[in-house]
Amino acid sequence: MPANLSPEYERADRRFREAHTDAERIAALLEMLSTIPKHKGTEKMQADIKRRLSHLRREQQTAASQSKGPDPFHIPKSGAGQVALAGPPNTGKSALLAATTHAPARVADYPFTTTVPQPGMWIREGVPIELIDTPAYTPDHLPTGLLGALRNADIICLVVDAADSVPDQVESSLAQLHERGLVLRSVPRNVIDPHESNQRSGLVVVNKVDGARAEDVQAARELYAATIELIPVSAQTGQGLDAWFGRLWDLLAMIRVYAKQPGHSPDLGRPFTLPAGATVAELARHIHRGLPDTMKFARLWGHTRFAGQQVHKTEVLQDGDTVEIHE
Repeated sequence: MPANLSPEYERADRRFREAHTDAERIAALLEMLSTIPKHKGTEKMQADIKRRLSHLRREQQTAASQSKGPDPFHIPKSGAGQVALAGPPNTGKSALLAATTHAPARVADYPFTTTVPQPGMWIREGVPIELIDTPAYTPDHLPTGLLGALRNADIICLVVDAADSVPDQVESSLAQLHERGLVLRSVPRNVIDPHESNQRSGLVVVNKVDGARAEDVQAARELYAATIELIPVSAQTGQGLDAWFGRLWDLLAMIRVYAKQPGHSPDLGRPFTLPAGATVAELARHIHRGLPDTMKFARLWGHTRFAGQQVHKTEVLQDGDTVEIHE
């Protein structure tokens, strides 16, 4: 049976071959695994991808164990931003990680399954967002190191169970963080005052909505509309995951920009992710640190008046722009 590999898979495979770090290789392999057609003709390929993933992760674990005093709660940031999944036990944080990133999350129906943070890369339209599944906390139990992991994240998502009392879970979870100096606001991270070290961009993710009454979830969303945004999702059915990813992208305050060489088409499967407000010069610096000094001008497709308009390197870019740099 032919493999019939998709263009998305081919691009991920190319990124794997061009990767320079294990983190980049793992991210590419995860995307290959998520985009490869699932049928008998690709079973060996799927097994090979999983084997390579396992090998790379073992190497990372070995390197971590050989270093002095590793902190399992410190996860270096990767991708366009880091999002920590936090909250009470048995709300489905691990299931969400598994459903969105294909990371080997440990999913079980008993509490406190996750004992140390588990990262995974959620990739959509070539954009990687790092999710971190963290150990559950309750009024009587807050794992040592958890607050450090939450403070390190760009966004904190409290995950609650739609089948239980959503208001009670939200009240308790927010209160416990507030008592420890963390306040969540559903605003882009670049809006939060950098001097307000106690504030973080955040959402409440209401999981398992497939088994809950829609009117109950909507009532909870309206109840907290002025406090924090609630996003209904289902790890089991995939309901709401697109909307969740979109809101994470909004809160990260990043833009996707595509680069192209003169006479060639842009690689739409591999955008550059830049902070909102970035200029052509900043994109050039991401391509090569000396490029802003040697470039003469750029042509831009996107928000300009006409396609391919010539712009200066100080031009501010917008999400979805394509840039062609001339030296």
